[in-house]
Amino acid sequence: MNLLIQNGRIIDPSQKIDRIADLLIVDGKVAQISTVGAGLKPAPTVLDATDMIVCPGFIDLHCHLRQPGFEEKETIASGTMAAARGGYTTVCCMPNTDPPIDTSKGVEQVKRIANKKGVVRVLPIGCVTEGRSGGKLVDMSALSRAGAVAFSDDGSPVWDSEIMRQALEQSKTLGLLIIDHCEDLTLAEHGVINAGMVAAKLGYKGIPVAAEERMVARDIELAKQTRGRLHIAHVSTAGSVELIRQAKKQGINVTAEVTPHHLTLTEEAVITCGTNAKVNPPLRTEEDISALIDGLREGVLDAIATDHAPHTKADKAQSFDRAAFGISGFETALGSLMSLVHRDKIGLPALISKLTREPAQIIRSSELLGSLKVGLLADITIFDPNAEWTVESGDFASKGKNTPLAGTLLKGKVMATIVTGKIAYRDEIVPRGQGSGPSVSPISQ
Repeated sequence: MNLLIQNGRIIDPSQKIDRIADLLIVDGKVAQISTVGAGLKPAPTVLDATDMIVCPGFIDLHCHLRQPGFEEKETIASGTMAAARGGYTTVCCMPNTDPPIDTSKGVEQVKRIANKKGVVRVLPIGCVTEGRSGGKLVDMSALSRAGAVAFSDDGSPVWDSEIMRQALEQSKTLGLLIIDHCEDLTLAEHGVINAGMVAAKLGYKGIPVAAEERMVARDIELAKQTRGRLHIAHVSTAGSVELIRQAKKQGINVTAEVTPHHLTLTEEAVITCGTNAKVNPPLRTEEDISALIDGLREGVLDAIATDHAPHTKADKAQSFDRAAFGISGFETALGSLMSLVHRDKIGLPALISKLTREPAQIIRSSELLGSLKVGLLADITIFDPNAEWTVESGDFASKGKNTPLAGTLLKGKVMATIVTGKIAYRDEIVPRGQGSGPSVSPISQ
């Protein structure tokens, strides 16, 4: 199909574009960006993006689609539909499935299901160690050939330092990331929320900031020795930001991500939201949030990733000690992040860059993704930065309804998501112009 997006504010950090314009899609690719009214060739489907932002499709470096093995929590079909509703056109899925994605067959299985059922692009992340057990490296070359874009034992740290060193050595050869969940398990043992005033008040075992920072420091030192490609997942503390800042000043090959919930929620959310605010690493303090935002603005933190972690109601409807860690984050990510823009904590083009251009650079896909350059695949997100809406978790496309934002009024809403020129999601209030457009269907990966 051909598609014309009219009158939108086009923001593309990869080309330093920020202006009102029309955008034409032909045969699934960006064909032209022109001044409004310049007479672009009419297309069978027209979207009116007046007062909306038109930008490259969001890229999520860190999510959990649960399939295979945990389909009661999420499937690739439900997860990618939720991603599309959140403005994501590409998602990188973690390997803590059952069985874990630790073989080329596992990578191929995820790709096969995504090709058949997914409505956005799915890029599999392979395990670092067999079974995510920490004992033996996977055949990283084989997983890379099968299509893995990175390696992680996410949900578990790569505990053995020698194993981590070997993984970083191989990452240098393959050119692919090692993504580590930085947690010292001895310090974090039995912890359920941040070690601080709230934990003391509620009588819960806390997870200290040192549990994260000690592993961040170790990984940075190993990256320095090996010159491998290290990526720190879901940074949550001011101390971690400073460690990464100093590493970058030394020229160490390290990148890092931060989640929407760690940028916008404190440990106090646990008091009102209960287990729906239980996440690992835990929500921290206002001081940590301030440091994370500073790190984002300065480029110390390179990308924003959701760590979308859907769970069943039963998973969360337990005592705090027993309830699962995780937040279902695809569908609320933009709305919560726009609070930073509306409070002048970060500029809109900078926020979009952290969701598009920079994630594409991290996975070395910037020649294909994260840009609206003419000739590239038309992966596009359209959102209204001022639309107000109330989070109704029961309406989520995700099977995971576990969010601390239920009932919250957010300002900023995805209106349409386009993947390789096809409309993967369109909000019911978006003006349709000519034609009704195609029905949502799986895309070819």
